[in-house]
Amino acid sequence: MKLYLFKLIKQLAMVNLHFFHKSKFVPIHFIIWIIVWFFFVYFFSYNSDNTSYVTWFSSFLLPITMATTYFMVYYLIPKYLLTKKYVLFSLYSLYTAIFSTYLIVLAIFGSFIFLSNMEIKKMPPMSRNFVFVLILVYLVVAIFSFISLLNHNLKTISKNKALENKILETQLQIKNQELQYLKKQIHPHFLFNTLNTIYGFALKQSEDTPGIILKLSNLLDYILYQVNKPKVSLKEEIAHIEEYIELEKIRFQDTLKVSFSSNEIPETIQIAPMLLIPFVENAFKHGHLINGFINIEIVIRFSNDNLDFTIKNTTIQKEAIKENEGIGLKNIKKRLDILYIDNYTLDISEFEGWYNVNLNVLNLKTN
Repeated sequence: MKLYLFKLIKQLAMVNLHFFHKSKFVPIHFIIWIIVWFFFVYFFSYNSDNTSYVTWFSSFLLPITMATTYFMVYYLIPKYLLTKKYVLFSLYSLYTAIFSTYLIVLAIFGSFIFLSNMEIKKMPPMSRNFVFVLILVYLVVAIFSFISLLNHNLKTISKNKALENKILETQLQIKNQELQYLKKQIHPHFLFNTLNTIYGFALKQSEDTPGIILKLSNLLDYILYQVNKPKVSLKEEIAHIEEYIELEKIRFQDTLKVSFSSNEIPETIQIAPMLLIPFVENAFKHGHLINGFINIEIVIRFSNDNLDFTIKNTTIQKEAIKENEGIGLKNIKKRLDILYIDNYTLDISEFEGWYNVNLNVLNLKTN
């Protein structure tokens, strides 16, 4: 016990010196303890006119209260309570209470001897009540400890919120990087097919070659520049789909039958760039000649803030779905999961010689 008391006194000195040396709020603490001193004076003055006794007695109790409070707030709570060492916290809190009670007893008897000349009648009634004095001192300690814990909890919540925001920001960056990666995977595939078309017509020295190159230049502008935007006009996406179809009509000549229809779409409706074109590309790539023709049907409808995109092509393979689910389609599914999670449906099926894709994107609000 004596060893603990020695360590307790040493820790009290270190805590107070460290606090007053490091703290930027010494003036604030000084004002707070002045308020506490007046708090003591007010209660000990009850039914007493001995102002001198009350003043000195409150002054004796104040440093004991300060030392106990600072030791509790800056040592016991951080080292034991916040680290969940509850047994040690309880034990050392008990030792602290015993030691501070001993000091309070000394203050009471010292005041009795030196301030009242050992005449108990001269002591203010409240200062003679040992239990009341203890309650008053430990009430102050408890209030400051509660404020300390509350402040710690607020800081913890703030740090956790900042950490959550940082995690969300990191996840967003990862998602953006993944999107960029997926877009870059689409480009080579798309360009490869288009350049093959130009190559074929160049070999034939076709008069259609300049027109094909002009359409390709528009598609290249869309692919290389507009695709980096987070969103583009849905009408712009549809316009480039029509240009792509025109390119494929030139390539397939009389072996291609394409049906394309779209209703009137507001200029303000936007979607992720290159969201629909890969489906169109996929249809041309995996379409098969049936009775001498590749048949492709495309329908785009927008109503009530919902986009309904349907495309189907003729096929002769029983496992057409597996064949069609190449890199392009997988990338599109990943992009849809990132950009329109819980806001889209994608149905893919093969029925009676037709490979069918239906994409429905919900809640495309106008700007």
